[in-house]
Amino acid sequence: MKIARFSHHDSIRFGIVDDTDLVVLSGDPLFAGLETTGERVPLSQAALLAPVIPRSKIMCVGRNYHDHAAEFGNEAPAEPLLFLKPNTAVIGPGDAIVRPSQSRRTDFEGELAVVIGRVGKNVPVERALDHVFGYTIANDVTARDLQRSDGQWARAKGFDTFCPLGPAIETEFDLDGARLTSRLNGTITQDAPLTDMVHSVADIIAYASAAFTLLPGDVILTGTPAGVGPFEAGDQIEIEITGLGTLRNSVRNA
Repeated sequence: MKIARFSHHDSIRFGIVDDTDLVVLSGDPLFAGLETTGERVPLSQAALLAPVIPRSKIMCVGRNYHDHAAEFGNEAPAEPLLFLKPNTAVIGPGDAIVRPSQSRRTDFEGELAVVIGRVGKNVPVERALDHVFGYTIANDVTARDLQRSDGQWARAKGFDTFCPLGPAIETEFDLDGARLTSRLNGTITQDAPLTDMVHSVADIIAYASAAFTLLPGDVILTGTPAGVGPFEAGDQIEIEITGLGTLRNSVRNA
């Protein structure tokens, strides 16, 4: 089941994607369940938004693919390397990524995003996936020069617009056989199976929940494969994951 957050007639709503329509839900499905109103809105008349705005946190995992760690001269860490993004970094499909004036190099990083559906603390690995509401696509935009100069990642990863999410949340998703493909102006730059992750989704959830209480609506970005690179104003970035669709964003300067 794909669930979208959308704008229609100046109101923000949630709906289940049903072919060319959205079956309107009575509220945020993370808190109000999947009760429908009986109304249908054509997708062509709706503007898709980021499918979730985390009320609490966006947790991210660095260097979670061996080939991506290697392309920057690093080794994949033995344990998940966690960092946070603010929820003010979130934008939706079709929104513009804004390159900040402080940075001379901004990079895209296509990633699988996990949306948490249940409160969890010290979650065991074998029950970790029970806490997942669904999956979507993310772009972990990074001011690469600031990441290097700052010595830590908060500013470089946390600018406004640096966390595109979308286009929808898929509640039934199997990583096996799924691939992530990123395109910059139509040219493929990243292409890898999700099974190349060093640390699995279940392992990441268990590890993160030992430090942070997981809350409904929290989002976990699970890392990026090799092929990340810089982009400029006027570029178009597309990130596609099998079964989840394609997240498209344009770029402009601040």
